[in-house]
Amino acid sequence: MTLLHAQLEQPARLRLTFTDSAERFSLGDVIVTPAVEVYEIRAEGNDLVVDTVELPLCREYTVLVRGAGLVTVDNNPCLRSLAPDKPLGCTIVDGYYVFRLFAPRASRVRLLLFERPEQTLGSEYYLERGEEGLWVLSLPAPSREMYYEYRVDGPAGPSEMFNGQIGIGDPYAHAVVTANTWRHPARCLLPDRIPDYDWEGDTYVTIDNADLVLYEMHVRDMTVHPSSGVDPRTAGSYRGLVQRGTRGGLDYIRSLGVNAVELLPVQQFAAIEPPYQRHVSGGLYNHWNPYERNHWGYMTSYFFSPEPRYSCEAIRDEGKWNTAAPAHLNEFRDMVKAFHREGIAVIIDVVFNHTSQYDYQPLKYIDRKYYYRRGINGEYLDRSGCGNDLATEMPMVRRLIVDSVVHWLKEFHVDGFRFDLAAMIDDETLKAVREAAQAIHPGVILIAEPWGGGGYDLARFSALEMPAWNDLFRNGVKGHDPMNGRGYIFGTWGKSRAEDFGMWLLGSVEGRGGPFRTHAHALNYLESHDGYTLGDFIRIATGGARPGQVVGDLASHVRLRPDQLRIARLGAVLLLVSRGAVMLHAGQEFARSKVVAPRDIPDVRALVLDHNSYEKDDETNWINYTHADVNRDLLEYYQGLIALRRRFRCLRHAEETRYRFISADVPMAGGFVLKGMDGEKDLIVLINGNDSRKARFHILEASKSLGVLVDAFVAGDTVLRRISGPDLTVEAGCCLVAQVEDGG
Repeated sequence: MTLLHAQLEQPARLRLTFTDSAERFSLGDVIVTPAVEVYEIRAEGNDLVVDTVELPLCREYTVLVRGAGLVTVDNNPCLRSLAPDKPLGCTIVDGYYVFRLFAPRASRVRLLLFERPEQTLGSEYYLERGEEGLWVLSLPAPSREMYYEYRVDGPAGPSEMFNGQIGIGDPYAHAVVTANTWRHPARCLLPDRIPDYDWEGDTYVTIDNADLVLYEMHVRDMTVHPSSGVDPRTAGSYRGLVQRGTRGGLDYIRSLGVNAVELLPVQQFAAIEPPYQRHVSGGLYNHWNPYERNHWGYMTSYFFSPEPRYSCEAIRDEGKWNTAAPAHLNEFRDMVKAFHREGIAVIIDVVFNHTSQYDYQPLKYIDRKYYYRRGINGEYLDRSGCGNDLATEMPMVRRLIVDSVVHWLKEFHVDGFRFDLAAMIDDETLKAVREAAQAIHPGVILIAEPWGGGGYDLARFSALEMPAWNDLFRNGVKGHDPMNGRGYIFGTWGKSRAEDFGMWLLGSVEGRGGPFRTHAHALNYLESHDGYTLGDFIRIATGGARPGQVVGDLASHVRLRPDQLRIARLGAVLLLVSRGAVMLHAGQEFARSKVVAPRDIPDVRALVLDHNSYEKDDETNWINYTHADVNRDLLEYYQGLIALRRRFRCLRHAEETRYRFISADVPMAGGFVLKGMDGEKDLIVLINGNDSRKARFHILEASKSLGVLVDAFVAGDTVLRRISGPDLTVEAGCCLVAQVEDGG
């Protein structure tokens, strides 16, 4: 007989599990330490239910059962039962600040108020333990002080991080000031220090999923390069992004014709990482990041506050406090409002699968065992590959995620969310997010990155009514490796099959062997912030560059050769005539190249292509608009295809029965005739992926006059010339899109 496990089911009830029936034990056989009185026991098969005095969650307990062994009590079941519904953070009620912090295992919680963020000594107050793990304090408002922080004590031990000497921010704070160090110490603004905002009637932009032409971009990268023409005082900021009369930013995005932008993380994140190759407190040794930066932002510290480094008032100097808050809140709102005035939806990339790793991340110092998934020794699980995994299945983690989504909808009018590594977020949480978000904005856009932590399931997100990044399309059309895994646009099926051609074009739906219930759940793309840009993928695949090879002449490297331009256009056509939502990554439209910039940083190899620039600063990641001029033919081709897609509703919403697929006389060539909708003309789309042979298509509709809209060199929604058939020839590696004219 062995005691296997002990769980705290309720504050005064334990459940012990044995290898055999528990009926043999009596009351005196069970000893709970430290010094806990046991009132009653009863056997339930191999379990023994033990009633005790209430066990405070701020202590760890062990159970000894005579003849069966000793185990540590697992209090997770009791923690799961806690679900307070009172407002969290700091609110103002009847002239009082009311502070509430969920810290179920804390033994003491203190509040400190400061007049200035750099102060080390502040006015100190003690919160009281309330019901269901809440700590509460009320103070008269207003206060002469502006800022606050918490300090939380709790159980000690090697698997704990409670440290009442470390000040942490409020995870529910709406505006946070931090110091520019890798520890990211924080002070939160009291709510009456945050100004009101006039939305001037602004409301959400509603776009059907199937109509999305999404532009994934980084706030700073879009305008920080001088070629953007944005005022240097605001370049790289929320305000700079929407400055009018410039080459970059909103004016440029609008010229593309896209109807939505997806911002790489803008929730406040830990932008600075530990010093490179130096031992620092906590046993950390940064051997991975010589830049000591996290440029992309996938290390969220505060889920309710926009990133203040993107404010035009930001102080970015090392060691100083960035006191941009609260100005950054209204700058963010101004940015959203400006996009909305152009009919462009704003989607934000949110990271709820893990949190920031190296800073004073508040959830870690409030209760790491509640908020994070842990191993058998109490260590963080790291299936995300980012140092920790958030326990989204815990009720108050789920609530934090839902509350954050609701906050960004209400306070910042964002139109949707892209969930990073969404496979690591449990279904119940995603359903709760959808329900709460749709109650505020019925047309809210929710997008999943359908992998993470070893999980991958496109069908799962379709069942949850969430569009997901369609890597079936990406890998089939482009390929997964420019050296040894090229796809269709390079004249090979790669790992795909001929029948996959129709699957890609019809939105990878179940009826075509795909995972999606509807094409509107397929977010088709060829490039994202991860991996090589499409332009660099093409350069490598065609021998114009090699991984690790120094780029000698950047000007000639950037300019696409004719064969590379042909491949880039072919990919663009396949993307923008396919059913499903569409995503472009910033610069894809002109074959952006990411070349590691020369920097005086140890162990950085400059002038090679970068496939993971998360840590690089401006010079590698910024958008250089002179490169758009170099490959203007491709840029205009994308603009024309987007205009074509917007004009023809059938490309976005036609039922499968409106498609008739046709083949050619060479392998790798195919196409379709698409019956128009709502009075539209029928379309003929012909794709020749064969890179060495012309393809001849026999099409009955071609006996009529056809108005060519897209050929190998020009794309748009107006007729370039007229042709007739019934036999049509498409050059190797090229395409043709035409509308069927009414006359013969």
